[in-house]
This record gives sequence, C-alpha cells and structure tokens, in this order.
Amino acid sequence: MQIHKTNFEGLLIIEPKVWHDSRGYFLETFKQQLLISHGVNINWLQDNEASSTYGVVRGLHFQKPPFAQTKLIRAVQGKIIDTVVDLRTNQPTFGQAYSIEINDINKLQLLVPHGFAHGYSVLSATSIVQYKVDAIYNKESEGGINLFDKALNINWGLQPDEMIVSDKDMPLLSLAELPKIW
Repeated sequence: MQIHKTNFEGLLIIEPKVWHDSRGYFLETFKQQLLISHGVNINWLQDNEASSTYGVVRGLHFQKPPFAQTKLIRAVQGKIIDTVVDLRTNQPTFGQAYSIEINDINKLQLLVPHGFAHGYSVLSATSIVQYKVDAIYNKESEGGINLFDKALNINWGLQPDEMIVSDKDMPLLSLAELPKIW
C-alpha cells in the first residue's frame, strides 16, 4: 500500500498493492499499522456499505462535533466520483472541493478526516461503496451542503437530467449559508 498526500491537510489517497494471477487478485484493503506510520491512529467503529445505480448522487454530508466522522471510502464495485469539501475554517483549503475517481479497477481509497463534507456520484451501471467510520451516526448532528452550490463548482460527471438526488439533499444550504462549525 502507498499513501499519497493531497493539498488538503489530513485528506489522503490510499493506493493498495494488487497481486494478480490466474485465479483473480488479492489486496489488503486496510492496514492499521501503515496508517499509524503516517500519523493516522483511528479507532474505527463501524463499516458501512451503500449500493446505488447510475446517476445517484449522495451528499454532501457531514456530522457536526462531537459526532464528526473520519471516513475511509472505497468502491468495491463500479465507478464513482468521490468529492469532499473542507469545512475547517482554520485551513487554507477552507471552502474548497476535492474530487477523485474511485473504482473497482484502480481500487483507490480516500481517507476523509473530521471537518469535511462528503459525497459521491455513481458513473457506472451500479456501484457498491464501502466505508469505515470512527464515530456512530447521530441524527441530530447531521448536516450537509447543497450539491449544486455554484461557488463550489463541483463536476459530478453527470448531466443534470441524469442525476438522482434524495429529497433530503435537495434543499440543503450553500456553503456560504452554512454556520461555521470547525
């Protein structure tokens, strides 16, 4: 496994080593000691999985402190554009979005620390996304940013008429309207 830093403090790309042979492939999807060696010592509490079809856009969600979640995201099946927005006012990247394609071929993972809103769009017929979290979901602490916030200028890789967005996500506030949390 290799860990790649991004321009966002704490936002890491994890690239596993994949061994292929006539039977298929093998890879390590999680290695606590490797993360610790890079200064990431997280007590993971839960694994989640979501199945979606082409055009689904989930997010941009976050949990407010003290229930903020670090996430380790991967696409087991299919192709997604995984996107985060930095909500940490003390960072030079505050208010900026970062996107990366994660799929079942490149097998990349994204480690998203506390202080980010997270979402993804599905670009394959179906997808299965798995992610670890270090805090249990708390309904009263959920928050989100509008997927279509023009100031963020996120390219979801889909045409507007292809997007399938939950009713819950449609009325979310823009980043400018959101109270500062971190």
